[in-house]
Amino acid sequence: MIPLKIGILSDTHLDDPCPSFQQAVQTCFSEVDMIFHAGDLTNPKILTAFGNKEIHAVHGNMCGAAACRTLPSQKEIRVGNFTIGLIHRVGNTYDFEDRLLEIFPAADCIVYGHTHQPVCHKIGGVLYLNPGSFTGTGYHGAGGTFAILEVGTTLEGRIYQLRSGK
Repeated sequence: MIPLKIGILSDTHLDDPCPSFQQAVQTCFSEVDMIFHAGDLTNPKILTAFGNKEIHAVHGNMCGAAACRTLPSQKEIRVGNFTIGLIHRVGNTYDFEDRLLEIFPAADCIVYGHTHQPVCHKIGGVLYLNPGSFTGTGYHGAGGTFAILEVGTTLEGRIYQLRSGK
């Protein structure tokens, strides 16, 4: 089985797909089959940058009314033999991974955002994946981060760093 590649991003905090965002999307996600956006996209118009790729997105706490009306707060997606939970955050804290499994008890992978801190690790057989902030709102001016999830006979996630442009 050829693995399916999912491009994952979060916390873009944009109202429009500006040229620099469109270029970053093309560079990072040209070879993926599907896109997951884990919230705080601010405005759903930015999803147009992904063209005709299959997109799954949720709204976050910084999203405008249009995103909150059109996107769910959480979503469960079946990809191959795996169940993937997609959410922005749980509650108001940054320490919520333990609560995510309560929301997605059947998940093999849980994708979340909000913290702007990239995470890719397994706990009890569940892969937790936070792509960090795609638009470079990391600490000390760091470039943005994103993730690629390969879905085949297993789930393999990896975090990537964008250049800061400086």
